[in-house]
Amino acid sequence: MACTAIRPDLTAREQAHFLYDAIPTGLFRVEDERERIAWRISPEPFALSPASLSRIEQIGTDLHAFYRALNALYLRSARGTAPAFIAEYLDKGKPDHIVRLARQNRFKQEVPGVIRPDLLLTESGLVATELDSIPGGLGFVGAMAEAYCKLGIESIGGVDGMPASFAWMLRSVSGIADPTTAIVVSDESGDYRAEMGWLADAIRRLGLGKAYVCTPQDIVFTEDALFLRLEDGREEKLDVLYRNFELFDLLNVPKQELMLYAARHGRVRLTPPPKAHLEEKLSFALLHHPALAQLWRSEIGDAYERVRALMPRTWVLDPRPLPPQASIDDLTASGVPVNSWRQLLELGKSERNFVTKPSGFSELAWGSRGVKIANDLTKDEWTAALDEALASFERTPYVLQRFHKGKRLRQPYFDRAKDDISHFEGRVRLCPYYFASGDGVRLGGILATVAPADKHLIHGMKDAVMSPCVVKEGGY
Repeated sequence: MACTAIRPDLTAREQAHFLYDAIPTGLFRVEDERERIAWRISPEPFALSPASLSRIEQIGTDLHAFYRALNALYLRSARGTAPAFIAEYLDKGKPDHIVRLARQNRFKQEVPGVIRPDLLLTESGLVATELDSIPGGLGFVGAMAEAYCKLGIESIGGVDGMPASFAWMLRSVSGIADPTTAIVVSDESGDYRAEMGWLADAIRRLGLGKAYVCTPQDIVFTEDALFLRLEDGREEKLDVLYRNFELFDLLNVPKQELMLYAARHGRVRLTPPPKAHLEEKLSFALLHHPALAQLWRSEIGDAYERVRALMPRTWVLDPRPLPPQASIDDLTASGVPVNSWRQLLELGKSERNFVTKPSGFSELAWGSRGVKIANDLTKDEWTAALDEALASFERTPYVLQRFHKGKRLRQPYFDRAKDDISHFEGRVRLCPYYFASGDGVRLGGILATVAPADKHLIHGMKDAVMSPCVVKEGGY
């Protein structure tokens, strides 16, 4: 659908007023009930240059290749045809049933159909600080694209980019032109139910398939198929289950055994696949491991150097001691090669350009929970953070990652107190939403989050601007 302004010739202030009223409520948790929107509104989407858009499109294809390579190396490691420490690290802290599930033949070659990196815009280019294969924001970004479209502004991906790309991915997963999909949102992931409901409604409205949001309790199991019980009492036979719940919480999800049984026996297709090893941040460390370079090149192909340059240097915080003559690759403290993590405790604040974070399979491993920025901490806090990370290795491995500071930029926003457009100095995180199939990768849209420059962690906060992106000469 082309974007035609229903309110043409508005000032920036009037556009912001229009957007504040046009963006649907309920798609994003609002702490202040007096406000409709939980973030700052920008009168225009965040502008990216054609060159930046081209780079971001390439990143989607490269990350899909990375996931395939990571999956292949994990399985090879488990079989004994690649170094054992790959599977050892990726399985660390996981119960046996999760490991067995990841190695099932039914899911052997499958990788996530949705890929969303967190891309930090720095002075030297884009840096991917995180990867998410069960991301929030799918419906939220789609709804914002619709609101800006009413001003005649077409976002990257198009006004229907999110629902159309999601539906395209579901068709590929199912092999069916008009699949029936249940987007299963657990109680623990309930904050995403409203925006996923918007996405499902948009897919049906656009005639792209039959998609419904449900709870696990709404799934009906038979030996031959899975069904979804709708609100009117009818039951729809399902072709696809979209898993909107985390594997670390699997045992708390009602009917999970029945859903997994149906997926294992080909009664329904499950996406993303139940592979916890594909959700580990320590995969960044494996990518940079010098002993694995040739294996990565053979699996990932031409994308290897690009992905390696995109992902920051990362190390697994493994507490096991090194021999006296050994050191941790490419890690120094005050110019001295690091042989023990304790050497990092003596660094001054300005030298601590690191982040610690749980790798995965934990409630602390998403949404910036558990992330500690070393140069924000006092020496005692930094010591406690490192000690905690090392002590957690057997149950929840942590990683140490090089900290990259975002580029400063000037961002307009609608100041509701002044009822006018104001500006602030900020840093931006770009979240492109890629949808993958055997036929390639599509970019459905890009979410820009611009936080004030004094915030080291960029996320959806009340002081940040959140908007879709557009391509524009002179953009970033």
